[in-house]
Formats: sequence, structure tokens, C-alpha cells
Amino acid sequence: MTDKIIKHKVGLLNLAEELGNVSKACQMMGLSRGTFYRYKDAVESGGVKVLLERTRRKPNLANCVDEATEIVVKISVLEYPSYGQTRTSNELRKQGIFVSLSGVRLIWLRHGLENFKLRLKALEAKIANENGIILTEA
Repeated sequence: MTDKIIKHKVGLLNLAEELGNVSKACQMMGLSRGTFYRYKDAVESGGVKVLLERTRRKPNLANCVDEATEIVVKISVLEYPSYGQTRTSNELRKQGIFVSLSGVRLIWLRHGLENFKLRLKALEAKIANENGIILTEA
């Protein structure tokens, strides 16, 4: 994937050099001249590897639940694996723990518990661990 992105960007630079016309190369590639010059400056200052796509998103840690809430959600999912994210959120709210539906879902995703089958596997592993049974994958 990243090779494809780099090849596209380097392709623009090479095409402009071949044609001897930056405007024509940009028109053919469907990119602006400003983009061309950004690519060109980046390559001149740091080489081709600078053209790798970098995400500009910064994680919004203010939206993350605290560790205690995350632990409670994980415990809840093992006690009630058949509950969906709505019911889990509602049941926790009754206990005074406020976590949104999407918050529950994101916690499940982070811990590989996003569907009923995976939650049951986690429950089986927990029970087996408590009983001293070693589970092996078949």
C-alpha cells in the first residue's frame, strides 16, 4: 500500500521531469502544482521516504474511559456475554458507571470481544483458567 502511494508521488515528479512541464504533468495526474512542489521540496530535503503517508490525527485521550471503567466493562462482558452493547451500557448505568454504547463497543474491540462468539471464548478461557484446565486450540 505505501509503495503504491510513493510510486504515485514519485511518478508525478518523474513525469514532470520527462515532459519538462510541471503544469502538464500535474494536469495529467489530476494534482495541483502546489502538491507537486510540496512533493519536490520533501524529496529534496529528506529523500523519497518522506513521501510516506503520515496520519495527522492525534488521539483524543479526553474521550477515553478511565482504566477502572474499562475493567468493569471487561468483567461485565464475562459475566453476561450475551448482552449487547446497549444492554451492557444500561446495566452499568444502573450501577452508577456511565459508559456510552460506543464506549462499550470500543472497549470490546480493544480486547477482542466484539462479537458473541469471541465473548463466549473469553468466558470459556476464564472458567478453564479458574479450574486449572489448559485449553488448546483445535
